[in-house]
Amino acid sequence: MSNEKSYISSSLEEYLKAMYVLKTTNGEIRVTDVANKLNVSKASVNKAVKALKEEEMLNYEAYSEIKLTSKGEDLAKKILEAYDIGVLFFRDVLSMPEEKAINEAEKLKTAISDEAFNSLARFVHKELNLSNLNCAYDINNNRCRTCIKRQPTV
Repeated sequence: MSNEKSYISSSLEEYLKAMYVLKTTNGEIRVTDVANKLNVSKASVNKAVKALKEEEMLNYEAYSEIKLTSKGEDLAKKILEAYDIGVLFFRDVLSMPEEKAINEAEKLKTAISDEAFNSLARFVHKELNLSNLNCAYDINNNRCRTCIKRQPTV
């Protein structure tokens, strides 16, 4: 399954995204933490874990820590990247309020192809004068994740 593209449901994407965020912030992923972060039951998390394990996105044995595979981590980064670009586009380019931009970004990330997304990302970079970062943006390359413009306006 090396170059095979994975398609998972929006719901599973949210679980995967939450798991990746927990890993980067807490250093570990536990069922209870995922349930708390997403405000769902442990049973729902276990169902998602089983489905993600079948898709080779993670490794998990009952009552142990959840471990993302490289495939799962790569997809989680890609999901976050698409979400970030969407928020930038709606918030900073189209001047939508933050909450509306976040809602629209959630919808956008699953609605367009990688090619269309890469074009949108380059457009956003150009519009926001991020072109000088010289990153040759590509959704499968996560070099842009630390850009100051990616941080939420609070």
